[in-house]
Amino acid sequence: MIEILNIIALIFIPIFAVIVGQRLQIKHQKRNDKMQIFKILMTHRIFGWTNESVQALNLIDIVFADDEAVRKQWKVYLDKLYVENPTDTELSKIKIEHEKLLETMANALGYKDIITWESIQKPYIPKGMTESILQQQMDQKNQSVVMEEMKNMIKTTKNRNKPTKRTSIK
Repeated sequence: MIEILNIIALIFIPIFAVIVGQRLQIKHQKRNDKMQIFKILMTHRIFGWTNESVQALNLIDIVFADDEAVRKQWKVYLDKLYVENPTDTELSKIKIEHEKLLETMANALGYKDIITWESIQKPYIPKGMTESILQQQMDQKNQSVVMEEMKNMIKTTKNRNKPTKRTSIK
């Protein structure tokens, strides 16, 4: 009888170990995916929209599929984002819902007492970095203006150089 139990143990214990190991690995990967999305959104809350932050937002329903609170707050935030030409009040509401989403994610990841509402609302950004971002935005705007003026000049030049149709009177 002991020999049969040893044989059964030799067969089933490795199988059981593999199954448990796979489940732990899947659980670990899911947490890593959630952390990656959370880190991207926390980091990019300073800069506004980036390709990476938009991609992270679009993955919430997949990665947080097992977390109803996060998905519910994501839907509330998403509804606010669909406002066309938002007023300052609506922009403020969008910002608050984004911060609530980050808070909900922090809670889901076990950071309830570590990452607070206040820390979410006050990201660190050095003054020089803010000035650099503003300068880049001004440069981009100025480049757009120059390009638009050049397009207008080209159109005007083409219109002047166009031969005019002459009609003959018979």
